[in-house]
Amino acid sequence: MQNNVMKAWLESSHLAGANQTYIEDLYEQFLADPDSVGEEWQTVFLGLPKVDNSTKEVPHGPVKDYFIRLAKETSRYAAQVSDPHNDSKQVRVLQLINAFRFRGHQHANLDPLGIWARDRVQDLDPAYHTLSDADFDANFNVGSYAIGQESMKLSDLYASLQKTYCGSVAAEYMHIVSTEEKRWIQSRLESVESSPEFEKQDKLRFLESLTAAEGLEKYLGAKFPGAKRFSLEGGDALIPMMKELIRRSGEQGIKEAVIGMAHRGRLNMLVNVLGKKPADLFDEFAGKHSDVWGAGDVKYHQGFSSDFHTPGGNVHLALAFNPSHLEIVNPVVMGSVRARQERLGSTNGDEVLAITIHGDSAIAGQGVVAETFNMSQTRAYGIGGTVRIVVNNQVGFTTSNPKDMRSTEYCTDIAKMVQAPIFHVNADDPEAVVLVTQIALDFRNTFKRDVVIDLVCYRRHGHNEADEPSATQPLMYKKIKKHPTPRKIYADQLVNEAVIDAAEATGFINEYRDQLDGGQCVVKEWRPMEQHSVDWNPYLKHEWDMPYQSQVAQQTLTDLAIKMTNVPEGHKIQSRVQKIYNDRVAMANGEKPCDWGFAETLAYATLLDDNYKVRITGQDVGRGTFFHRHAVVHNQEDASTYTPLANLKADQGELTIHDSVLSEEAVLAFEYGYATTEPSGLTIWEAQFGDFANGAQVVFDQFLSSGEQKWGRMCGLTVMLPHGYEGQGPEHSSARLERYMQMCAEHNWQVCVPSTPAQVYHMLRRQTVRPMRRPLIVMTPKSLLRHPLAISSLSELAEGTFQNVIGEIDELDPTQVKRVVMCSGKVYFDLLETRRKTGQTDVAIVRIEQLYPFPHAEIAAVFADYQHVEQFVWCQEEPQNQGAWYSSQHHHWESIPQGAKLSYAGRAASASPAVGYMSVHTKQQLALIEDALTVAQK
Repeated sequence: MQNNVMKAWLESSHLAGANQTYIEDLYEQFLADPDSVGEEWQTVFLGLPKVDNSTKEVPHGPVKDYFIRLAKETSRYAAQVSDPHNDSKQVRVLQLINAFRFRGHQHANLDPLGIWARDRVQDLDPAYHTLSDADFDANFNVGSYAIGQESMKLSDLYASLQKTYCGSVAAEYMHIVSTEEKRWIQSRLESVESSPEFEKQDKLRFLESLTAAEGLEKYLGAKFPGAKRFSLEGGDALIPMMKELIRRSGEQGIKEAVIGMAHRGRLNMLVNVLGKKPADLFDEFAGKHSDVWGAGDVKYHQGFSSDFHTPGGNVHLALAFNPSHLEIVNPVVMGSVRARQERLGSTNGDEVLAITIHGDSAIAGQGVVAETFNMSQTRAYGIGGTVRIVVNNQVGFTTSNPKDMRSTEYCTDIAKMVQAPIFHVNADDPEAVVLVTQIALDFRNTFKRDVVIDLVCYRRHGHNEADEPSATQPLMYKKIKKHPTPRKIYADQLVNEAVIDAAEATGFINEYRDQLDGGQCVVKEWRPMEQHSVDWNPYLKHEWDMPYQSQVAQQTLTDLAIKMTNVPEGHKIQSRVQKIYNDRVAMANGEKPCDWGFAETLAYATLLDDNYKVRITGQDVGRGTFFHRHAVVHNQEDASTYTPLANLKADQGELTIHDSVLSEEAVLAFEYGYATTEPSGLTIWEAQFGDFANGAQVVFDQFLSSGEQKWGRMCGLTVMLPHGYEGQGPEHSSARLERYMQMCAEHNWQVCVPSTPAQVYHMLRRQTVRPMRRPLIVMTPKSLLRHPLAISSLSELAEGTFQNVIGEIDELDPTQVKRVVMCSGKVYFDLLETRRKTGQTDVAIVRIEQLYPFPHAEIAAVFADYQHVEQFVWCQEEPQNQGAWYSSQHHHWESIPQGAKLSYAGRAASASPAVGYMSVHTKQQLALIEDALTVAQK
């Protein structure tokens, strides 16, 4: 409100205009540190009156009129009219207020066990600000302190500051640049002194939630002693926190919430928040299971969906499936939320909420956390903010010393990189927990940014129930054994407040235990699930070789090709890009053969024309790393951009194409989450170079390759990995094809190496038009993007289909063939050019464009003409221990005629993917081509 006063004054005074920004900056400096401005300005700023929030009036009348008079009274700046001693004291009081806002959290009562050893902060002592005991009875202006009073006794102010900033709630927010956001947080905390009043029914609801949290853990501990459950005990307040978060979300219009969390408390969350039947959980503990999901996963990795009733309507909850790589679920959740928001037409996050629950060691220790924070406000990955909750048991895994876990005071300091507010709260004070939950959600919904709650608690047992924590934390666990549970502490508090009597509190325990015995849902807010998400039925129970409609009329392709090269008049394109667009017009008219960039972009155009969604992200996807795509063109005059694919027609499919943050792990996980939630279109992540995907290996291992078998999660994500040996050294040659081939099993995904423009066109269309939804891993080319032989005709695009195997294209007499070379990718063109140059006619070359699932039927058809051949060769550019050789040769043995021999032609096994010298590369390449084409003499 003081800021509004400052604005009114400036607008009506001689200090307006060019001076305004300067004065506002001075005022902000004064609020942070009164001594940072001169005494004259201190006098001016101290003279600004308090404003009534409802009437917008000051004691002397309306704000504007007052400041018109104030601006005219220039004599007030010419002479000192106040007591310098009193003014100095007033400044010190404002400094004290500011100190509590900045550093009060360091004196807060956050540790339930009371074992934190924290240094005293001098700034929080009135004496540090030269305020003595004699000043405690004096009244001072409290400035912007949002207590609802213009002035207070220093004694009352000091007590209020301690209650607000040094109680069970500790707020870190002064690192935020936005004055509006800081003022908002100050108003919410200071107006209630971080201690709100709750109604009786609210308090009873909190006690019920704590009773349920404790009751489930005790029940499981007794029924399944020693079994791993990653107990929530000590952090029980997470359950009332989550229920309040969902309840308030529904009141504010949220329709769906996606939750990501690790092991700690997950079973409790499933039963006591999402409404999973205890009987189903008990069956899992007993070893009973269904084979419907294939291999399955442990119970504390499982996801769940349900509807939760709130006063504002039902909220659909989705708990994401989660591997033991704890923080990797966060970007998956964000991707799922983005897809849901787009489906609901919610562009600002008003209807779908992301909630991620972290461990204290994990949020500080795993780099994907920083990646997701960095993504949070970008165009491609923004979701209107995430509510991030840290279940801070102060131990992490088995480490007891925070110095071994991180290099910062708090595990949440990572959040400061995006100026997220951080609310620390003592988990033994459930009412404080609910308060910060409400403030955190309201902040997220108001400012559309991430917010963090640090739930400071403890872990009653070891990392798992078979672990012995006292071996490494003896003093902590002596405390824990004597420490009453959160439910006991709060029940005693309510008994003392006469909110409930002891018998009623005990009744809650017995009632919950009876519900567990019954095995049915124990969540009162649970409702039968409505149809909130997309219908997956059209995408289920399809195999990879199912037929699909691949043809598009050639005239349609021509029309779309012209539209995708159409740029508004006045949008000046860079000269090299203009030539590419001119060439594409010629390709559309049949005057030039189609190259890779044209065919790929035309595939997107056909899908958008049929109203499919297309989403493409990656570090260089707008133009393409190798300058081939140019889907987004940049005006050379004003740097504006235009995307022809987004302007094909009025009712086309939605196109999203954004260059990504410089990340692989979080970005790929985001796209996985998106694709598992939105199956109807084409979702692509493209690596800048294929080997960059190394940084995202956990996503391939834990989600893309195995998510269907573990969790029944279908996903149609396409991953493009530029691959090919061009003599550029070990880092940018190989996309490490062998890694993806090694993970191939049970038709879990597709691995393709297309070699022509027509092939990439049909491959992308097949991935979308065909309803089978499994990941597609593509080794995309670099030099082939402009290779004179890597071309296709427009009719091949219009009339063809994706060919899993491409047989010999030259007119060789099959009866004269003595050797068949099989290969994939760029090496094919080296083989073809060499064979044509030498005029060799006794070697046939066969391309396998889909390495997995292996196309046995198609290759059998191609090999029908070569049943007499005794020499079959697999040729690859990669070293022998890499590439497709080791993982595919069993398929080749099955395919070749009985009695024939299979050999390898390629680089020798190597620890490095490629050599670093062009001369050595060229020598190796010539040798492997010669080896492949040389017919062995009998």
